[in-house]
Amino acid sequence: MHSALTTALARIAARKGCDRAALPPLYDAIDPEALTAVLESNAAVTVRFEYAGYRVVIGPDSDEVSVIDADR
Repeated sequence: MHSALTTALARIAARKGCDRAALPPLYDAIDPEALTAVLESNAAVTVRFEYAGYRVVIGPDSDEVSVIDADR
């Protein structure tokens, strides 16, 4: 799993006050393997998706990770 996804999951778990393992399966929102391939392609991309009540934005640098309440 790409480090940006790991960061996003850790931030969401912290906001929810739970362990990362208690979050719903990531596959419910995206294909983590396909997203990892895109992020590792060295393309300047920005990826947005909703997961567990949050909007996750990764990019354009794969080290840039934002987690925003989905209702904002």
